[in-house]
Amino acid sequence: MNMGEKGSGRERDAVLAAIAANREFFLAGGRDSVRRRREMLRHMLDFLRANRDKVYSALNADLHKSQFEAAMTEFMPACDALRFMIRNLPRFAKPKRAGVSMLNFPARGRIVAEPYGQVLVFATWNYPLLLALEPAAGALAAGNRVVLKLPEKSQRTTQFLLWMVEECFPNGEMIAVHSELGFDELLNEKFDYIFFTGGEAAGRRVYEAAARTLTPVTLELGGKSPCIVCRGADLALAAKRIAWGKFTNAGQTCIAPDYLLVQHEVRETFLLELRRRIREFYGDDPVNNSDYPWIIDEKQYERLAKLADHGRLVAGGERNPNRFCIAPTVIDGITWEDPLMEHEIFGPILPVMEFYSEEDLFSKLKGRPKPLALYCFGGSRAFRKMLLETTSSGAVVFDDVVMHFISPGLPFGGVGASGIGRYHGKYTFDTFTHYKPVMKQSTLVDWPVRYPPFTGWKRKLMSFLTR
Repeated sequence: MNMGEKGSGRERDAVLAAIAANREFFLAGGRDSVRRRREMLRHMLDFLRANRDKVYSALNADLHKSQFEAAMTEFMPACDALRFMIRNLPRFAKPKRAGVSMLNFPARGRIVAEPYGQVLVFATWNYPLLLALEPAAGALAAGNRVVLKLPEKSQRTTQFLLWMVEECFPNGEMIAVHSELGFDELLNEKFDYIFFTGGEAAGRRVYEAAARTLTPVTLELGGKSPCIVCRGADLALAAKRIAWGKFTNAGQTCIAPDYLLVQHEVRETFLLELRRRIREFYGDDPVNNSDYPWIIDEKQYERLAKLADHGRLVAGGERNPNRFCIAPTVIDGITWEDPLMEHEIFGPILPVMEFYSEEDLFSKLKGRPKPLALYCFGGSRAFRKMLLETTSSGAVVFDDVVMHFISPGLPFGGVGASGIGRYHGKYTFDTFTHYKPVMKQSTLVDWPVRYPPFTGWKRKLMSFLTR
């Protein structure tokens, strides 16, 4: 069955049957050993490495990503995530000793890492390789079976992943679903865990469906991540890092800086540096630059083109509708009432607002939905401490943007409107694992103090223990 073609009724039935068989594995008491899980992960890693050029070709066809950007932002992180899990899985999966209450002496306790069962993973189109494989591989490492829902928009990468799943998992440990089942049809099936990456509106639908069956979820959403530039910052370095982080993948990154808050005293100097860096990175004709990605489709291109018509143009603005390409664009003179500030931009448009003092900045941030990331360049130690203590976001990064995503020791996830749950490194294993407490009590000793009647020495002992 070619699961990449538009699903016929027969293909839909076949996918539903495969999902049912996948689920039956756990209902029948099945468990994959740690050794077997590592074999599956190694097979995935070997397949990726053997087909590196096909990955690059697919990402270029879908998003016009250069080979360098595809390697840095998708291929390498996906391979690193697989290597990390292969290397550490025996330690992660090993039962851990746990303490017990003195009232249970001489019992022994331990924590057993147990898979949830059948996991549904929704991938997304903006990083179609990485954001499919990292959570799916983590779910497999934890011992789950996986149903991977692939996006419609990134067709070439989706086709590659369909092929990869068919080759690596002929026994159905992971099933890839494309057009055979729609979004809501999948949510009507019963899963043991749902992992979703995407927009807030679709995330709400996932959450509502999961609530009906009390299914645990991870929601990796997004939001308007602010980037603060204070006086005292290295403006040249800040401009370079912000331009890179914002315009990588043409701004189609959930943790890209969504808007700038620049202190009044350094605003003009910083904007000059930002323009210089954009020209340095992408040249005088970005829409025809072979290293600059495109917008995913016409619908997103038209949405972004309308947004780019607001405010005062500082840099960019060029467009190529034949390629769905919009140059890196910086827009000044923006207020909270502008359309650019209503929703996450998710494209190569960077609005600029200014602030005059720390009090002014905090008043601007107060009451805003909690973002997936908050970035800050410059500022005193006291200011940074206050920023950490008085704001809430999925992550805070000082003097850089985006790069925290690739650190396996740092959990990645949102809070509030930007998401629920976290993953990366061991946190991915934890997300897809139920840590089951197990206690073994002695049969040689049975302390009478817990049994009625509670009279005499038992009362005196309890009074002593609770004094």
